[in-house]
Amino acid sequence: MNFPISFEFFPPKTPEGADKLRLARRALYAYKPEFCSVTFGAGGSTQDGTFGTVGEILKEGVDAACHFSCVGATKATVRQQLAALQAMGVKRLVALRGDLPSGYGAGGEFHYASDLVAFIREFTGDAFHIEVAAYPEIHPQAKSADADLQAFAAKVRAGANSAITQYFFNADAYFRFVDDAKKMGLDVPVVPGIMPIISSTQLMRFSDACGAEIPRWIRLRLQGFGDDLASIKSFGLDVVTDLCDQLRSAGVPGIHFYTMNQSQATVEICKRLGR
Repeated sequence: MNFPISFEFFPPKTPEGADKLRLARRALYAYKPEFCSVTFGAGGSTQDGTFGTVGEILKEGVDAACHFSCVGATKATVRQQLAALQAMGVKRLVALRGDLPSGYGAGGEFHYASDLVAFIREFTGDAFHIEVAAYPEIHPQAKSADADLQAFAAKVRAGANSAITQYFFNADAYFRFVDDAKKMGLDVPVVPGIMPIISSTQLMRFSDACGAEIPRWIRLRLQGFGDDLASIKSFGLDVVTDLCDQLRSAGVPGIHFYTMNQSQATVEICKRLGR
């Protein structure tokens, strides 16, 4: 049973990293992604690397979505960046507020991702398919669950076409979020973001930083494996494949994999899903 999938990468920092990412992309392209997205560093710090990687993906014949953050940005710089992306042939953006780099004061002409979405629509019309972020387990900086849902609603009403979620391991959180959004009349596709479990220490660190909850039973099992990487990977493949199966059976609009620039775990999950 086929369903849309997509992959996320981050811009590599070294020539060796760029070569490894090219090999990973080649392995993942066999699963015919709808698009591949490339992240944008805090305050646009990786812009050149992001645009360069997006350009490579387009040349490889795959649709590329460029992450686009607005924190600290001005309307003039955003116009320039949008024009550059249009000239490259980019048709899809992931519009985010973004994180401030450390030691960087607040500033810029955009305060929220919804401001950026509205500006992109005003400046480029329907030139881009705009994805936005959704947080089934609530954004870590949100004042409440309702405030987080209202922020999502503002992005949709500003012109977003669809959303990709923060990763999660509790499918009920995703289903509840989608139901709550529909009750508000927000009928855009909400694609679940999925993080393959490759390293338990990395997963714990990321999850603590971004507010993604690791269910207690998963956390304890991972801790119990200690440094046994083979057991961690095997357990992780079972857990994440089961989660994807559950989501697919419920009719999600697609699945977006956070690959961490590696192909092995995502390829194995796709194989198990019968892609």
